[in-house]
Amino acid sequence: MVKKLALVFLLCLKIFAVDVFDKECVYCHKVLTVSLKDVYFKYLLRYSSEKSVKSVMFFYLKNPSKQLSVMPKEYIRVFGIKEKAKLSDSELKKAIDIYWDRYKVFGKIK
Repeated sequence: MVKKLALVFLLCLKIFAVDVFDKECVYCHKVLTVSLKDVYFKYLLRYSSEKSVKSVMFFYLKNPSKQLSVMPKEYIRVFGIKEKAKLSDSELKKAIDIYWDRYKVFGKIK
């Protein structure tokens, strides 16, 4: 009985837990005119591989600049550059991993 209750408790935590990506990234991006999925594809088109995309995203989010942005110049002129991420390195890496897994196309196209 105790094992069943523990299992139910853990499942509830998993279901209701808000991950760092949803809490810190999706929350802010809801107000922007470009979706996170669109940004993902811009990174993928420019940097191709998972390793490259994640590395560049991490560096950009720690050190935002016009030169590193994948957004068009007109978008940057209107909306500006993102503020530096306030997440710790481990939280940011976790958020980028979640982001990659959520929008990746590899293994989904048949």
